[in-house]
Amino acid sequence: MEYLNAFWVGGTICLIGQLLIDLTKLTPARIMVIFVTMGVLLGGVGLYGPLVDYAGAGATVPLCGFGWALSEGVRKAVVEQGFLGVFTGGLTAGAAGTTAAVFFGYLAALLAKPKDKA
Repeated sequence: MEYLNAFWVGGTICLIGQLLIDLTKLTPARIMVIFVTMGVLLGGVGLYGPLVDYAGAGATVPLCGFGWALSEGVRKAVVEQGFLGVFTGGLTAGAAGTTAAVFFGYLAALLAKPKDKA
């Protein structure tokens, strides 16, 4: 049942993104920002955490899951460090994902053979 919940929740999030691309004039970059911001906002008011508990990777892998991870990192850092945690928590929480993205992006750049589109 875990896989089914992850599939339908993640699929619904992706469906919303696809509908935003198809039915609005929003650029993909703006849609990405909307998703991350919604993850932060929903995490901040305590609505995204239960969704993560229910759907697991179906809720944490999409971009709104990254926003939720940032908000959770800030929340935990504020409890531990006080006001300074507002500035350090998001960076700490997102460090592993950001590092992986940079590393694998660099690896792909080394292995790929770029060609002109023309």
